[in-house]
Amino acid sequence: MKQYPLMPADLYMPKRGYETWAVIACDQFTSEPAYWEEVEKTVGDKPSALHITLPELYLSGNVEGRIAAVNATMEQYLQDGVFEVKENAMVYVERVGSNGHIRHGIVGAIDLEWYDYHIGSKLPIRATEQTVLERIPPRLQIRKNAPLEAPHVLLLVDDPGQTVVEPLKNKQDKFEKAYDFDLMMGGGHITGYYIDLQTQTHIGEALEALKNKQNGMVFAVGDGNHSLATAKESYLANKNPAARYALVEVVNIHDEAITFEPIYRVLFNVRAKQLLDALKQACNGGYQGADAHRYLCVTPQGTEEISLQPTSKLPVGTLQTFLDAYLQEHREVVIDYIHGEEAVYALCQKENTLGFLFAGMKKDELFDAVEQDGSLPRKTFSMGQARDKRYYIECKKII
Repeated sequence: MKQYPLMPADLYMPKRGYETWAVIACDQFTSEPAYWEEVEKTVGDKPSALHITLPELYLSGNVEGRIAAVNATMEQYLQDGVFEVKENAMVYVERVGSNGHIRHGIVGAIDLEWYDYHIGSKLPIRATEQTVLERIPPRLQIRKNAPLEAPHVLLLVDDPGQTVVEPLKNKQDKFEKAYDFDLMMGGGHITGYYIDLQTQTHIGEALEALKNKQNGMVFAVGDGNHSLATAKESYLANKNPAARYALVEVVNIHDEAITFEPIYRVLFNVRAKQLLDALKQACNGGYQGADAHRYLCVTPQGTEEISLQPTSKLPVGTLQTFLDAYLQEHREVVIDYIHGEEAVYALCQKENTLGFLFAGMKKDELFDAVEQDGSLPRKTFSMGQARDKRYYIECKKII
C-alpha cells in the first residue's frame, strides 16, 4: 500500500459505554483538581480512558504507582474484551463545541519518521512551538511499558480549497457509524464514522497534493505537541514497528469551528509588584508606540493594564522571554499555562498569584510563521476553550 501523510490503523474501540469512556486530554485543567475529582465520580469503576491515561495534575506524588496502575489496566482491558478491533480504519469526526459550531476531523495514523519537533525541521509534520525537553521524560515513563496509546493530538492542515476533510461532510450516510454521544463535563457532542477504503485513498491523495504544493510541509501540530514528541522519542528508543505510527486527528485550519485562543500565564508564590516592576524596566513599561504589546495583569487586589515595547513579534513572545529569565532567578515562583479568562480570574483570587491576559495570534498567521521562524514561543495559542479539547476515544496498540 502506498504511504500517504495520513494512514489507516487497527483501532481499538470500546464496545460500549462511550459516555464514561471518553475523557478530556490529560494536559487540561492542570490547576483545577475539582474538575478531575468530578470526572472520577462520574466514571467510577467503569471502563474508561481515565484509567489508562494520567492527568498531568497527578505528575507529582506517587507517579510510579499511578503509571503501573495505568499499564495494568490497559492489559486488563485487552484481556477482558473491553475493545473491539476495527482493522485498517480511519474515523471521520464531527464535534459540536461549546460555541455550537461543528469541528470536522479525520482520525488516522501518521508515520513518526515524517515528524521532527526540533526547530527548523523540513519534514512534512512540524511542531508549532518550541518543545520543552524537560517535559518529555515523565511522559516517556508513562509510555515505556504501555501496550496502548490514545490520542489527543490535533494536526492542522492548511487546505483553503477544502480538499481533504470537507468532502466527507456529505458522505455520512455511506459510512458505518462508530459512535454518537454527549461528552462528559460540558464537552459538547461527538459523532464518528468509519471511512471506507476508497475514501481513505482519496484523503491520502489530497494530502499528497498539498504536500507537493507547500514545500513538503503537510501538518502543523495544533494540540498535543509534547505528547507527539514523546511518541517520537519512545519510537526512537526501541524502533518497535508498532510504535512507528501514532494516532492523531487531522483538522483543516480553515474550518470555521477552529478558533485560536491565547494561552494565558498565571504565576504562583510570586511577589506581583516586584515582578511587574522588573517587567516594566526590562521592556520599557509605558511604551505607547503603535506596535506596543498590551497586557491586563490580574492579582487578588484587582487588575492593572500595562503596555510594553515589543521584544518579539507576538505579545506572548515578549512576555515569555522575560518570564523565562525571571524564573531562572526566582526558583520559588511557579508558572502555569491557563486556557480561558475565567480560569485566570479564579486562580488569581489566591494570595501571591499574578495572571497575564493578552491578545492572541490569528490562525492564518500560523503556517507562515512555522515555515519562516521554525516555531513559535511555547504555549502561544490554544484551539478553542479548554472544554473543546480532544477527548480520548480511539486507541491503538504500540507494542
